[in-house]
Amino acid sequence: MKKKIKLSPIFGIFFALIWLLPFYLIVVNSFKSKNEIFSNTLGLPENFTIANYPEAFKELDFATSFLNTFLITVVAVILISLVSSMAAYAIQRSDNRLCKIFYFVFITAMLVTFQSVMIPLVSIYGKVHLLNRVGLVFMHLGFNVSMGVFMFVGALKGIPKSLDEAATIDGASRWQIFFKIIYPMLKPTAVTVALLNAILIWNDYLLPSLVINKPGMQTIPIKMFYFFGAYTKQWHLALAGLLIAIIPVIIFYFFMQKHIIKGVADGAVK
Repeated sequence: MKKKIKLSPIFGIFFALIWLLPFYLIVVNSFKSKNEIFSNTLGLPENFTIANYPEAFKELDFATSFLNTFLITVVAVILISLVSSMAAYAIQRSDNRLCKIFYFVFITAMLVTFQSVMIPLVSIYGKVHLLNRVGLVFMHLGFNVSMGVFMFVGALKGIPKSLDEAATIDGASRWQIFFKIIYPMLKPTAVTVALLNAILIWNDYLLPSLVINKPGMQTIPIKMFYFFGAYTKQWHLALAGLLIAIIPVIIFYFFMQKHIIKGVADGAVK
């Protein structure tokens, strides 16, 4: 009998290399001069230099832009995780038709793109004087809570209602049941929701550019835009700045990856 050729490892390696190629280009070209990037894009640096990093750090006003991005991301992610998990708990533990309608609305809202509502949304927020970091956090909450509800509802299906009933018999309130019993069991899903939203919010350019594009309030993606002018593009600084900007997200993923994989499985399969 002829042996069957297994192509899955080969395809896996091939697609892994394709996925890693952009990251390779960012790392390698961040240590080159501007001229060498265009003359030797794929190769290793001939004249290795780290001068791009201090200059990019200065041009980005990194301390201020990092703090703005960090605060917006952390506050938005915490609110998204809490609001979506509480909404999912109320929906999943209730059998009435209204909750099912709300769940359908949340799922449908995932199909609405920001570009389709950005003009009226920014106009409304401007009228109530919320074109600032607080308003930006609430915008992220509104756009990203639907995915969180979807994932938390899936995870809650694996937690029996008998736990709620036992805690109620012991005298626990609904808030105590959720925060002391249910939410700790949702940790993998909460970490997954946090990471997905952290990446999205950390790298977002369009929404902050419409809401907080003012000196002292700009995030890292907005500051990165200044490396690309009308007549010149500073790729050597942009790539160095980009690598600096993505390091916090990579570190977060590295420490939380086991919870993320479990959270995706809980939210999707159950």
